[in-house]
Amino acid sequence: MLEVRDVRKSYGDDPVFSALTFTAGAGEAVAVVGSNGSGKSTLLKCLVGAEPQDSGEVLVDGVPRDEASASFRALTASLLDDADYFPDVSVVEHLRLLAWLHGTPEPERAVLDVLGELGLDVVRDKLPPTLSSGQRHRLGLASCFVRPHGLLVLDEPEQRLDVQGRTWLRERLEAEKAAGVAVVFASHDQELVEAVADRSVTL
Repeated sequence: MLEVRDVRKSYGDDPVFSALTFTAGAGEAVAVVGSNGSGKSTLLKCLVGAEPQDSGEVLVDGVPRDEASASFRALTASLLDDADYFPDVSVVEHLRLLAWLHGTPEPERAVLDVLGELGLDVVRDKLPPTLSSGQRHRLGLASCFVRPHGLLVLDEPEQRLDVQGRTWLRERLEAEKAAGVAVVFASHDQELVEAVADRSVTL
């Protein structure tokens, strides 16, 4: 599903990573680990085209990644940094729009399910800018899970989740793998990495 070939990234004369090569097949999870500032977030941005790499290739479903391609956008769900959202519609309307735009089967059921899973029922009618940072993070996760996807790219998905939320996340990512989704995630949570990842990339 995802193939990274000799990818290099630097800022000016400062290298972030070089000659980075790995794959994430359908039903596999790859954890990106390393200290703060090691380049984990930068790598994930390169994978989805939010930042260009200096050299090397990123292939998704066998073709070079093209972030402008409708097929790439349909296949890839990502949560990087803070969540993107429609600021003038409620939480539930935001999720309904995403489900409808991406052709989710039984969209209303999918929306209700993900609201319940992530504990967003109580803020379903609020506007995203009024949410706490933790609620916005959960909205970002919900935005990924409410739509079809074959590749899931998540930057520290465990952040701002309590113990119960982290247990849910571990089980959800295992379910994603069982459904044939390729998962790439950066994390500082060693328990999550050990439970979910088939292998790790260390930066």
